[in-house]
Amino acid sequence: MLDKIKDIAQEIAPRLIEIRRHFHAHPELSGQEYQTAAYVAGVLSSCGLSVQEGIGKTGVIGELKGNGSQDRTLAIRTDMDALPIHEATSLDFVSRVPGIMHACGHDVHTTVGLGTAMILAQMCDRIDGNIRFLFQPAEEIAQGALWMVADGAMKDVDAIFGVHVFPTIPARSVGIRYGALTSAMDDLEIIIQGEAGHGARPHQAIDAIWISAQVITALQQAISRTHNPLHPLVLTIGQINGGSAPNIIADQVKMVGTVRSLHPEIRENLPSWIKGIVEGICNIYGAKCEIKYNHRLPSVQNDLNLTKIMEKAAMEALGEEQVINILEPSLGAEDFAVYLDYAPGTMFRLGIGMEDKKNYPLHHPRFELDESSIITGVITMAYSAYQYFHFH
Repeated sequence: MLDKIKDIAQEIAPRLIEIRRHFHAHPELSGQEYQTAAYVAGVLSSCGLSVQEGIGKTGVIGELKGNGSQDRTLAIRTDMDALPIHEATSLDFVSRVPGIMHACGHDVHTTVGLGTAMILAQMCDRIDGNIRFLFQPAEEIAQGALWMVADGAMKDVDAIFGVHVFPTIPARSVGIRYGALTSAMDDLEIIIQGEAGHGARPHQAIDAIWISAQVITALQQAISRTHNPLHPLVLTIGQINGGSAPNIIADQVKMVGTVRSLHPEIRENLPSWIKGIVEGICNIYGAKCEIKYNHRLPSVQNDLNLTKIMEKAAMEALGEEQVINILEPSLGAEDFAVYLDYAPGTMFRLGIGMEDKKNYPLHHPRFELDESSIITGVITMAYSAYQYFHFH
């Protein structure tokens, strides 16, 4: 079975490169993946899969029915959206859409999903169950998985596989991690309400900008002094707005940020912990505050048994030296975690690192990758899917 998967993968390799380059040249933002979805649906239909469009707004589902010996369904999820970044590479297939770029590898993810479907469709009589391909929109805004689930994408799904590219892992290799792969991601908004006044008479006002500076400093210092340093926690204020003129003391400041954590007990206590610090500082200086804490995404927790299946499949398909054990989780977030509330799953890291060029990070305008990684991803995913139904 593995030899057949590899043979088909090599046969379709030029087509997959062509597909990936098409996606890269024609990126679409979150929730606007209309042409990408239409292209995906066309490829899936040509493979004989049953196709549903408009799932999760602009998502696509492809159903592959196996030989029916097992009444189990494995989902394979790949995401399709691009980022609002103007591409600065010199690729022949550079983005044709100003200000939009596939800088996170979702063009490769979608291609891996299609390649896996193309392979398994040719050997569906050897698949002892059903495979549901989820082509998801809007991962970058952490909404697509929720939209897909709301439209029934996870109905009767028993397990789910996912993939994400990783520039620090060399091409033709994959990364496997047991347990936490990514962090939880939450949104934070803080509004400091002071009292305006003349810049020359600060004692007659309540300076919201100065108080906001105390709040930011206190939050960062408190993390290092009140939380277990072995339990990662990152709080970043990414936006701050306040004031109208250089000689007017601002009466209001709005701060917006992101909070990343790995341990559920820490995450649970964060809203009250932040509230206590902010309110305490505001009380000292006579200000008022409003705090909004929004739980966005949980941590991706790779299932033990499914990760074993994927690791074993990758080692057989690629060789043990090409399978890297990822020692530490990422504090990046992934809405793949949403699906794990409905079925166990696991996600592997696909190495895309180039040997002869600088490997820019994800979300960088000069982000590039080694396209040989596409075949590595397709073989790994297809063989892992096959092994899911045969692993004991």
